[in-house]
Amino acid sequence: MIVSGLLNPSGAPGRILDLLALKRLTLLYDDRIFAEYRQVLLRSRFAFDPADVQALLDFIRHDGELVVTEPLGLNLPDRDDLPFLEVAVHATAEALITGNERHFAAGAVCGVPICTPATFMARWAVAREIQEGET
Repeated sequence: MIVSGLLNPSGAPGRILDLLALKRLTLLYDDRIFAEYRQVLLRSRFAFDPADVQALLDFIRHDGELVVTEPLGLNLPDRDDLPFLEVAVHATAEALITGNERHFAAGAVCGVPICTPATFMARWAVAREIQEGET
């Protein structure tokens, strides 16, 4: 979702990055996720400036929430997705936001809402309208 947000700043993934930057959302991560972010963001096909990547990683480390997890003992279609679900479950995340919802079918079993960026932003807008209506 982070790469999608950087590549599409005006779309839903980009709006979610804006919410992270504004500290309206907190990014949850563990060491495995952090290492994956570093590795993916530095891929030459994205051509992100290494200094910008480092600044983003520094932001994640400073403003995100490091989560210590235990294995869930689940099998996901892509084993690389397991850390994201384990972090979401152990931190009781509001949602796991991904472009690969079907990879996280087990998330429903674990009680973590799995949302596409567009679905999450729609939920966010509704929640915001409700909050504004209460004030």
